Amino acid sequence: MTNKEIVLEFYERVFNGHDASAISEYVREDYIQHNPTVEDGREGFSRFMEKFLSMDPHVEIVGSAAEKDLVFIFFKCTMGNGMVNKVCDIYRLEDGMLAEHWDVVDHNVGDIVSVNGHGLF
Repeated sequence: MTNKEIVLEFYERVFNGHDASAISEYVREDYIQHNPTVEDGREGFSRFMEKFLSMDPHVEIVGSAAEKDLVFIFFKCTMGNGMVNKVCDIYRLEDGMLAEHWDVVDHNVGDIVSVNGHGLF
């Protein structure tokens, strides 16, 4: 399985399947987190995901790419309350597991009207 396939499967099982128990199959114990609101390590990520999944998110992958040990995922994340976020996650994989994470998030973009006629996604 390629790194990109691993990350896409991770999103389907954990984010869309709401299966936090699968995190240990994808995330290294020494996971490095660059989002300042999430703790380092598999356990820190698991604590974040428990809270996140309780908000009933649904992820629609818009695009993905991989280069060497990095995987880029661009997606629309619709929360259970209807809020829409535009997200780009970047992962570094090591030995087939997520080892490091960066993200760029635009929160609550559902009501934004484009002045140039292009959609957000």
